[in-house]
Amino acid sequence: MGLTRRRLLASAGAGGLAAAAGGGFVVGRETAPDDGPDAAAQTVPFHGEHQAGIATAAQDRLHFAAFDVEDGLRAADLRDLLREWSRAAERMTVGQTVGGDDGGQLAPPADTGEALGLTPARLTVTFGLGPSLFDDRFGLAASRPEPLRDLPALPGDELDPARSGGDLCVQACADDPQVAFHAVRNLARIGRGAVTVRWSQLGFGRTSSTSKAQTTPRNLMGFKDGTRNLKAEDPSDLARHVWVAGDRPGEPAWLRGGTYLVARRIRMLIEVWDRASLGDQEQTIGRHKASGAPLGAREEFDTPNFARLPVDSHVRLAAPASNEGTALLRRGYSFTDGLDDRLGQLDAGLFFLSFQRDPDAFVRIQRRLGSADKLNEYIKHVGSGVFAIPPGARRGGWVGETLLALSR
Repeated sequence: MGLTRRRLLASAGAGGLAAAAGGGFVVGRETAPDDGPDAAAQTVPFHGEHQAGIATAAQDRLHFAAFDVEDGLRAADLRDLLREWSRAAERMTVGQTVGGDDGGQLAPPADTGEALGLTPARLTVTFGLGPSLFDDRFGLAASRPEPLRDLPALPGDELDPARSGGDLCVQACADDPQVAFHAVRNLARIGRGAVTVRWSQLGFGRTSSTSKAQTTPRNLMGFKDGTRNLKAEDPSDLARHVWVAGDRPGEPAWLRGGTYLVARRIRMLIEVWDRASLGDQEQTIGRHKASGAPLGAREEFDTPNFARLPVDSHVRLAAPASNEGTALLRRGYSFTDGLDDRLGQLDAGLFFLSFQRDPDAFVRIQRRLGSADKLNEYIKHVGSGVFAIPPGARRGGWVGETLLALSR
């Protein structure tokens, strides 16, 4: 056992990486969730072929965090972290505490406690692996999927390195903001000594629908967002555009059933947008603001007549029909983080999340948008990350097992 491993074990009582002898997980005090029908209806299964939080009907709230792995850790330490994270996530998604040995009155409790008495709120916890994880630290370079690499410089990028990248990511979505916050907070505590938070983002108000049962929401610009998004009820579309099947070059077997996540923090220049005329706003987006219908149409879900839309409108440029059929599963959220330090203007916008079988699908679309989209007058991309999302965990297993089960 190396120095770092000993340090992790020693810090477990203070919220570090909890690991019993042999890598086991000690189950301690827990709260039983309300076992009535309401609580059951608010539970999303953690286990499955794919991780939850992707094709799951989008929840109302988000807490996203990117982590860097501490120096000195080995592949076995990374394996233990993902095992413990998975077990904690499994418990939290059914409304239980993270578990662990509380250590009595003289030690911090294993769970921070702010979700006690709350329902699961359809909590999903989704784990991802960044390109930087596949360097020489853990012997994973040969296992890096060929498509998993830092995104290239894209037109209009004004990226802040402090809000970009990361070795690992956690996406917690729920219908209760306190439940989502609790999930990331406790995973960070479990990982203390193994990982540090690189950056994080809170989100509210989903900006897309991932199920036909959901209505189309509006973003902070007041327009319906995600009308033509991929939907969970169309598995053939998801198989084509989202899930890695392992039958293409560069798709390793360990990622079969997984996908790739692109995260972009897109700041909206709210004050500038609010001074634009209704006509200019509609010409910029390519939809009527009130109804959500494409310009020249009457209903939201009417098929756009792209020849009648402005050539620089967002809808026309982003549509699969304009991008050789390329489609993304969008799952973004609105955000507002107070005022910026320079001009006193709102730091608010869209935390864009998309899942796709190959990150290059996003790159191709964004190059087109970044070069010609009229919307660029009102937005700027200030943060970015790309992550491989492993397949879901089998019951009794853990996320990342297909990659790290044999790590030493």
